[in-house]
Amino acid sequence: MLWVALSGLLFCCLNAMVRSITLSLDPFESQFLRYLFGMLAMLPLLWHQGWRSYLPVNLAGQWWRGAVHTAGLMLWFTALPHIGLADMTAIGFTGPIFIMLGAAWFLGERMRGDRWIAACIGLAGVLVVVTPKLTGQGGWYALLMLASSPVFAASFLMTKTLTRYEKPGVIVLWQAISVTTLSLPLGLLHWATPSVWQWLGFAAAGVLGSIGHYCLTRGFRAADISATQSLRFLDLIWASLLGWLIFSDVPSQTTLVGALVIVLSTLWIARREHQR
Repeated sequence: MLWVALSGLLFCCLNAMVRSITLSLDPFESQFLRYLFGMLAMLPLLWHQGWRSYLPVNLAGQWWRGAVHTAGLMLWFTALPHIGLADMTAIGFTGPIFIMLGAAWFLGERMRGDRWIAACIGLAGVLVVVTPKLTGQGGWYALLMLASSPVFAASFLMTKTLTRYEKPGVIVLWQAISVTTLSLPLGLLHWATPSVWQWLGFAAAGVLGSIGHYCLTRGFRAADISATQSLRFLDLIWASLLGWLIFSDVPSQTTLVGALVIVLSTLWIARREHQR
Protein backbone atom coordinates (compact mmCIF):
# COMPACT_ATOMS: atom_id res chain seq x y z
CA MET A 1 0.00 0.00 0.00
CA LEU A 2 2.89 2.36 0.78
CA TRP A 3 4.30 1.78 -2.72
CA VAL A 4 1.06 3.08 -4.26
CA ALA A 5 0.96 6.10 -1.93
CA LEU A 6 4.56 6.99 -2.85
CA SER A 7 3.79 6.64 -6.56
CA GLY A 8 0.97 9.14 -6.14
CA LEU A 9 3.34 11.72 -4.66
CA LEU A 10 5.80 11.25 -7.52
CA PHE A 11 3.07 11.48 -10.18
CA CYS A 12 1.76 14.72 -8.64
CA CYS A 13 5.21 16.27 -9.03
CA LEU A 14 5.42 14.86 -12.54
CA ASN A 15 2.01 16.14 -13.65
CA ALA A 16 2.70 19.66 -12.40
CA MET A 17 6.00 19.71 -14.29
CA VAL A 18 4.63 18.26 -17.53
CA ARG A 19 1.58 20.53 -17.54
CA SER A 20 3.79 23.62 -17.41
CA ILE A 21 5.84 22.29 -20.35
CA THR A 22 2.85 21.41 -22.54
CA LEU A 23 1.56 24.97 -22.33
CA SER A 24 4.33 26.00 -24.75
CA LEU A 25 5.07 22.76 -26.62
CA ASP A 26 3.11 20.36 -28.82
CA PRO A 27 1.40 17.78 -26.57
CA PHE A 28 2.46 14.78 -28.67
CA GLU A 29 6.05 15.97 -28.69
CA SER A 30 5.80 16.33 -24.91
CA GLN A 31 4.43 12.80 -24.66
CA PHE A 32 7.28 11.39 -26.74
CA LEU A 33 10.02 13.25 -24.86
CA ARG A 34 8.56 12.37 -21.45
CA TYR A 35 8.83 8.64 -22.19
CA LEU A 36 12.09 8.94 -24.11
CA PHE A 37 13.73 10.36 -21.01
CA GLY A 38 11.95 7.74 -18.91
CA MET A 39 13.64 5.10 -21.03
CA LEU A 40 17.01 6.84 -20.75
CA ALA A 41 16.60 6.95 -16.97
CA MET A 42 16.49 3.14 -16.97
CA LEU A 43 19.76 2.73 -18.92
CA PRO A 44 22.07 2.78 -15.85
CA LEU A 45 20.13 -0.15 -14.37
CA LEU A 46 20.26 -1.94 -17.71
CA TRP A 47 24.02 -1.41 -17.86
CA HIS A 48 24.56 -2.53 -14.25
CA GLN A 49 22.28 -5.59 -14.23
CA GLY A 50 22.70 -6.65 -17.85
CA TRP A 51 20.18 -6.59 -20.66
CA ARG A 52 19.25 -10.23 -20.10
CA SER A 53 17.71 -9.26 -16.75
CA TYR A 54 15.19 -7.11 -18.60
CA LEU A 55 14.06 -9.59 -21.21
CA PRO A 56 10.27 -9.98 -20.80
CA VAL A 57 8.48 -13.29 -20.45
CA ASN A 58 5.60 -12.01 -22.57
CA LEU A 59 6.92 -9.56 -25.17
CA ALA A 60 3.57 -9.30 -26.96
CA GLY A 61 1.83 -8.49 -23.69
CA GLN A 62 4.31 -5.68 -23.01
CA TRP A 63 3.63 -4.12 -26.42
CA TRP A 64 -0.14 -4.47 -26.12
CA ARG A 65 0.01 -2.79 -22.73
CA GLY A 66 2.21 -0.05 -24.20
CA ALA A 67 -0.23 0.49 -27.07
CA VAL A 68 -3.19 0.88 -24.71
CA HIS A 69 -1.23 3.25 -22.47
CA THR A 70 -0.14 5.29 -25.50
CA ALA A 71 -3.78 5.68 -26.55
CA GLY A 72 -4.67 6.98 -23.10
CA LEU A 73 -1.71 9.36 -23.14
CA MET A 74 -2.74 10.78 -26.53
CA LEU A 75 -6.13 11.73 -25.12
CA TRP A 76 -4.66 13.02 -21.84
CA PHE A 77 -1.86 15.12 -23.36
CA THR A 78 -4.24 16.62 -25.94
CA ALA A 79 -6.60 17.82 -23.23
CA LEU A 80 -3.98 18.76 -20.62
CA PRO A 81 -3.18 22.35 -21.70
CA HIS A 82 -6.88 23.21 -21.99
CA ILE A 83 -8.17 21.89 -18.63
CA GLY A 84 -8.04 23.74 -15.33
CA LEU A 85 -6.35 22.05 -12.37
CA ALA A 86 -9.57 21.48 -10.44
CA ASP A 87 -11.36 20.06 -13.49
CA MET A 88 -8.39 17.81 -14.23
CA THR A 89 -8.35 16.57 -10.63
CA ALA A 90 -12.05 15.77 -10.58
CA ILE A 91 -11.97 13.98 -13.94
CA GLY A 92 -8.82 12.05 -13.06
CA PHE A 93 -10.37 10.59 -9.93
CA THR A 94 -12.93 8.67 -11.97
CA GLY A 95 -10.06 6.27 -12.77
CA PRO A 96 -10.26 4.23 -9.54
CA ILE A 97 -13.92 3.47 -10.21
CA PHE A 98 -13.13 2.08 -13.67
CA ILE A 99 -10.22 0.07 -12.25
CA MET A 100 -12.32 -1.44 -9.47
CA LEU A 101 -15.04 -2.45 -11.94
CA GLY A 102 -12.42 -3.96 -14.26
CA ALA A 103 -10.75 -5.81 -11.38
CA ALA A 104 -14.05 -7.47 -10.54
CA TRP A 105 -15.10 -8.27 -14.11
CA PHE A 106 -11.80 -9.23 -15.74
CA LEU A 107 -9.43 -10.22 -12.92
CA GLY A 108 -11.97 -11.95 -10.72
CA GLU A 109 -11.03 -9.97 -7.59
CA ARG A 110 -13.55 -10.06 -4.76
CA MET A 111 -15.11 -6.63 -4.50
CA ARG A 112 -15.79 -6.40 -0.79
CA GLY A 113 -18.10 -3.68 0.46
CA ASP A 114 -15.42 -1.92 2.51
CA ARG A 115 -13.36 -1.23 -0.63
CA TRP A 116 -16.32 0.37 -2.37
CA ILE A 117 -17.17 2.38 0.76
CA ALA A 118 -13.59 3.68 1.06
CA ALA A 119 -13.51 4.60 -2.65
CA CYS A 120 -16.83 6.44 -2.47
CA ILE A 121 -15.82 8.32 0.70
CA GLY A 122 -12.51 9.27 -0.91
CA LEU A 123 -14.28 10.49 -4.05
CA ALA A 124 -16.66 12.52 -1.87
CA GLY A 125 -13.65 14.14 -0.18
CA VAL A 126 -12.22 15.07 -3.57
CA LEU A 127 -15.50 16.63 -4.67
CA VAL A 128 -15.64 18.69 -1.46
CA VAL A 129 -12.30 20.20 -2.43
CA VAL A 130 -12.65 20.70 -6.18
CA THR A 131 -16.36 21.50 -6.65
CA PRO A 132 -16.06 25.19 -5.64
CA LYS A 133 -13.20 25.57 -8.14
CA LEU A 134 -14.71 23.81 -11.14
CA THR A 135 -14.99 26.02 -14.21
CA GLY A 136 -16.71 23.71 -16.68
CA GLN A 137 -14.93 25.57 -19.48
CA GLY A 138 -12.95 22.64 -20.85
CA GLY A 139 -15.57 21.85 -23.47
CA TRP A 140 -14.80 18.78 -25.54
CA TYR A 141 -11.30 18.70 -24.04
CA ALA A 142 -12.94 17.70 -20.76
CA LEU A 143 -14.59 14.81 -22.61
CA LEU A 144 -11.21 13.80 -24.04
CA MET A 145 -9.68 13.70 -20.58
CA LEU A 146 -12.66 11.76 -19.26
CA ALA A 147 -12.27 9.27 -22.13
CA SER A 148 -8.66 8.71 -21.09
CA SER A 149 -9.71 7.38 -17.65
CA PRO A 150 -11.13 4.00 -18.77
CA VAL A 151 -8.21 3.61 -21.21
CA PHE A 152 -5.68 4.14 -18.41
CA ALA A 153 -7.73 1.78 -16.24
CA ALA A 154 -7.36 -0.91 -18.91
CA SER A 155 -3.61 -0.26 -19.01
CA PHE A 156 -3.26 -0.63 -15.25
CA LEU A 157 -5.32 -3.82 -15.26
CA MET A 158 -2.98 -5.20 -17.91
CA THR A 159 -0.06 -4.18 -15.67
CA LYS A 160 -1.59 -6.11 -12.78
CA THR A 161 -1.83 -9.17 -15.03
CA LEU A 162 1.81 -8.78 -16.12
CA THR A 163 3.00 -8.61 -12.49
CA ARG A 164 2.01 -12.25 -12.09
CA TYR A 165 5.10 -13.31 -14.03
CA GLU A 166 7.14 -10.18 -14.86
CA LYS A 167 9.45 -8.19 -12.58
CA PRO A 168 8.44 -4.55 -11.92
CA GLY A 169 11.63 -3.21 -13.53
CA VAL A 170 10.94 -5.17 -16.71
CA ILE A 171 7.41 -3.78 -16.94
CA VAL A 172 8.57 -0.19 -16.42
CA LEU A 173 11.36 -0.46 -19.01
CA TRP A 174 9.18 -2.01 -21.68
CA GLN A 175 6.43 0.50 -21.06
CA ALA A 176 8.98 3.25 -21.73
CA ILE A 177 10.27 1.48 -24.86
CA SER A 178 6.83 0.78 -26.31
CA VAL A 179 5.30 4.19 -25.54
CA THR A 180 8.38 6.03 -26.85
CA THR A 181 8.33 4.03 -30.09
CA LEU A 182 4.60 4.40 -30.67
CA SER A 183 4.60 8.12 -29.79
CA LEU A 184 7.47 9.03 -32.13
CA PRO A 185 5.44 9.49 -35.39
CA LEU A 186 2.98 11.94 -33.80
CA GLY A 187 5.78 13.66 -31.90
CA LEU A 188 7.56 14.48 -35.15
CA LEU A 189 4.51 16.02 -36.86
CA HIS A 190 4.83 19.44 -35.17
CA TRP A 191 8.34 19.20 -33.80
CA ALA A 192 9.82 22.31 -32.21
CA THR A 193 13.22 22.32 -30.55
CA PRO A 194 12.72 22.57 -26.77
CA SER A 195 14.52 25.19 -24.75
CA VAL A 196 17.28 24.28 -22.29
CA TRP A 197 14.84 24.45 -19.38
CA GLN A 198 12.37 22.23 -21.21
CA TRP A 199 15.09 19.64 -21.86
CA LEU A 200 15.95 19.70 -18.16
CA GLY A 201 12.26 19.44 -17.28
CA PHE A 202 11.81 16.38 -19.46
CA ALA A 203 14.92 14.80 -17.93
CA ALA A 204 13.50 15.29 -14.45
CA ALA A 205 10.08 14.07 -15.63
CA GLY A 206 11.67 10.93 -17.05
CA VAL A 207 13.29 10.08 -13.72
CA LEU A 208 10.15 10.87 -11.69
CA GLY A 209 7.93 8.92 -14.09
CA SER A 210 10.11 5.82 -14.10
CA ILE A 211 10.39 5.74 -10.30
CA GLY A 212 6.66 6.43 -9.97
CA HIS A 213 5.69 3.60 -12.33
CA TYR A 214 8.11 1.26 -10.54
CA CYS A 215 6.49 2.04 -7.17
CA LEU A 216 3.02 1.62 -8.67
CA THR A 217 3.94 -1.72 -10.23
CA ARG A 218 5.41 -2.93 -6.94
CA GLY A 219 2.15 -2.00 -5.24
CA PHE A 220 0.06 -3.84 -7.85
CA ARG A 221 2.25 -6.91 -7.44
CA ALA A 222 1.87 -6.97 -3.66
CA ALA A 223 -1.91 -6.49 -3.34
CA ASP A 224 -5.21 -6.69 -5.19
CA ILE A 225 -5.43 -3.71 -7.52
CA SER A 226 -8.91 -2.92 -6.17
CA ALA A 227 -7.49 -2.67 -2.65
CA THR A 228 -5.05 0.05 -3.70
CA GLN A 229 -7.51 2.41 -5.35
CA SER A 230 -8.62 4.30 -2.24
CA LEU A 231 -4.99 5.42 -1.91
CA ARG A 232 -5.29 7.23 -5.24
CA PHE A 233 -7.31 9.93 -3.51
CA LEU A 234 -4.25 10.80 -1.42
CA ASP A 235 -2.93 12.45 -4.59
CA LEU A 236 -5.10 15.44 -3.72
CA ILE A 237 -3.25 15.77 -0.40
CA TRP A 238 0.12 15.69 -2.16
CA ALA A 239 -1.04 18.29 -4.70
CA SER A 240 -2.27 20.60 -1.94
CA LEU A 241 0.98 20.24 0.02
CA LEU A 242 3.07 20.96 -3.08
CA GLY A 243 0.96 24.04 -3.81
CA TRP A 244 1.51 25.26 -0.26
CA LEU A 245 5.26 24.56 -0.17
CA ILE A 246 6.14 25.76 -3.68
CA PHE A 247 3.54 28.42 -4.52
CA SER A 248 2.47 29.46 -0.97
CA ASP A 249 -1.13 28.56 -1.76
CA VAL A 250 -2.86 28.45 1.62
CA PRO A 251 -5.40 25.57 1.69
CA SER A 252 -9.03 26.68 1.98
CA GLN A 253 -11.49 25.32 4.53
CA THR A 254 -13.02 23.00 1.93
CA THR A 255 -9.57 21.67 1.09
CA LEU A 256 -8.87 20.90 4.74
CA VAL A 257 -12.25 19.22 5.22
CA GLY A 258 -11.90 17.16 2.05
CA ALA A 259 -8.33 16.21 2.99
CA LEU A 260 -9.47 15.01 6.40
CA VAL A 261 -12.18 12.86 4.81
CA ILE A 262 -9.67 11.34 2.38
CA VAL A 263 -7.10 10.60 5.09
CA LEU A 264 -9.66 8.97 7.38
CA SER A 265 -11.06 6.77 4.59
CA THR A 266 -7.55 5.76 3.53
CA LEU A 267 -6.49 4.87 7.07
CA TRP A 268 -9.69 2.87 7.53
CA ILE A 269 -9.28 0.74 4.43
CA ALA A 270 -5.53 0.28 5.08
CA ARG A 271 -6.37 -1.04 8.56
CA ARG A 272 -9.03 -3.36 7.14
CA GLU A 273 -6.62 -4.75 4.55
CA HIS A 274 -3.90 -5.21 7.16
CA GLN A 275 -6.28 -7.17 9.40
CA ARG A 276 -6.99 -9.56 6.54
